[in-house]
Amino acid sequence: MRLRALFLLAPLALVDCSSAPARSDHAARLETLALLQTLNADLLSHDSATLTLEHWCGEHRLADPARIVALHVRGAQKTLPNELRAKLAIDAAEPVAYRHVQLVCGDHVLSEADNWYVPGRLTPAMNRQLESSDEPFGKVVKPLGFQRRTLSSQLLWRSAQYTKMPRDLLRHTAVLYTSAQVPFSAVIETYQRGLFDLP
Repeated sequence: MRLRALFLLAPLALVDCSSAPARSDHAARLETLALLQTLNADLLSHDSATLTLEHWCGEHRLADPARIVALHVRGAQKTLPNELRAKLAIDAAEPVAYRHVQLVCGDHVLSEADNWYVPGRLTPAMNRQLESSDEPFGKVVKPLGFQRRTLSSQLLWRSAQYTKMPRDLLRHTAVLYTSAQVPFSAVIETYQRGLFDLP
């Protein structure tokens, strides 16, 4: 009888063990990579990276309230690449402003952005706000009804390449257009591992 009971209980023990398998580090990295690819798809399908990141921040409870702030890195300068100048349809004499920011939610840096824009294609109020505040660019220029066209999307992290997640995970290059299809801004955004500071 005891032997028969052991045969009957053994499958139950196996089922119980198999229902809670140990997760390997490799499996965890693959899950994180899949989540990053989902975020990439969201960014590519929306005009505002800021609003997409705010949604991510709220969904993953990175901060309460889930609000994106653009920390302006003062004094930073970077030349507009020639290929982006061509996309903006401006000549060498056209003034171009530069803004380097970290987009943060709570204490988490989600991305860094190099943003070149044509002040003459924005309103004076927008230019003042961009120069003097930490408001994200997308929120400031929202009245333009802008559309975003992504020129390139680079996945900088492959889970098999690293045992530890690198700082830079994903990079987008894009141009923003007014509702009248006038280009006014070029941006290079680098999304970072702060996205995965999940509680």
